[in-house]
Amino acid sequence: MLALKQALSLVSTNTLGGWQPSDETGLEAWYKFNTGITLNGSDVSAWADSSENSFNMVQATASEQPAYNSGNIEFTPADTHNLGSASDITLSGVFTIGIKLNIAATGGIIIGDNTTAGEFFKIFSTTVLRMKIDNVIASLTLDSEVWGDGYLIVTRNASNVLTLFWNGAEQTTATPTLSGTANIDTIGVRLSDLNPYDGTISEIQIFDTESTALTANVNTYLSNI
Repeated sequence: MLALKQALSLVSTNTLGGWQPSDETGLEAWYKFNTGITLNGSDVSAWADSSENSFNMVQATASEQPAYNSGNIEFTPADTHNLGSASDITLSGVFTIGIKLNIAATGGIIIGDNTTAGEFFKIFSTTVLRMKIDNVIASLTLDSEVWGDGYLIVTRNASNVLTLFWNGAEQTTATPTLSGTANIDTIGVRLSDLNPYDGTISEIQIFDTESTALTANVNTYLSNI
């Protein structure tokens, strides 16, 4: 007998007060904690974009729907859990990306593109975040910690310099440069359904702007989730 699953949407009415990502004109996409989540039983079939750009992430295939756990979205690599948008978020210049997550294992894609090759942000090892833009690689390294439960920010400035922040602290071991247009249409895998992510993701903020003030605001916001 087929199990009957009821679809419902979770919309949070709570705010953290003060600064909000929606205050920024450069907000491209916002997958807000415990907000805009549509459930298929206990699994997530959609995570709505809380910006005005409607880059909603969905998954119609039940077996590939990540699990919902108290506002956190849990991705299991054995089931190739992922959520995808019908259109790309494109970042051709400066950007700021902030993510609250709990990384269970290395080798998985946090965000990427499942329709364009060579576009992803990957937990490459216990200390390295590997990025690929226009099929060119850059690696960002933690200074002294290893990945786990926390929040990260990656920025690219006008000189194409990449900077990594982990749990509010700037990481200075590696600050590579990487130009090109970053394409993002998927959470949890890259083309084609490769390197599925292992862990939870609670919030993702994507901006096509970069500044010290923005980074500070994103760090503070994510630290309170």
